[in-house]
Amino acid sequence: MEQREVHLDAKQIRVLAHPLRFRLLGRLRLDGPATATRLAQALETNTGATSYHLRQLADAGLVVEEERPGGGRERWWRSAHEVSSWQRDNYTGDPDATAASDWLEGRALESMVERARAWQRARDDESPEWRQAANFSDYWLDLSPEQMNEMQAELAAVVERYRAAGPAPGARQVVLFMYGMPRADK
Repeated sequence: MEQREVHLDAKQIRVLAHPLRFRLLGRLRLDGPATATRLAQALETNTGATSYHLRQLADAGLVVEEERPGGGRERWWRSAHEVSSWQRDNYTGDPDATAASDWLEGRALESMVERARAWQRARDDESPEWRQAANFSDYWLDLSPEQMNEMQAELAAVVERYRAAGPAPGARQVVLFMYGMPRADK
C-alpha cells in the first residue's frame, strides 16, 4: 500500500514550489489520473510544458505514471500521495528549500481565499442544504504550543475519521481549511 501522506524533503519542496507544478499536483489530487494533454487543456497551458513538469514531479516522487490497459501511447499520471506536508524549520540551512516552503505556504493561503470566493459567487445557485452546511468560523484561544499541537492532532483525527468512513449519499467534494497560528499583530 502506498504512503497516503508525504513529508516533503528539501528536493521535493523545491520541485513543488513552481506555479504549474503546484497546479498540476493539485489537479491530479482533486480530479484523479489524467494525461498531460488533458491537464494542459484544463490548466490552459501547452502539452509540452505540462509533460516536462509532470516528469519533474515524477523525479521527485510526487506523481507516478499509471498503467492503463489499451492506453496506447497516452501516458496517464496520478498523484503519489493524497497529502503533502512540511515544516519550514526542517529546511534550516537550505535557503532554497526555505524559500520554497515560504512560496508554497503563500500559494496555499491564496488558494484558500480563491476557493472561498468561488463558493461565495456560486452559493446562491446551491441548494439550501449546502448553503446551510457551508459556514465560516474563526476562534481565538489562549494556547501554549503544546496545546495547539494537541488540538490540531485531534482535529486531524476527526478529519481522518470522516475520510475513512467514505462518501455518504449526496456527498460532494468539500474543502476544510485549518490554519492555526499565534496572533502576530501586537
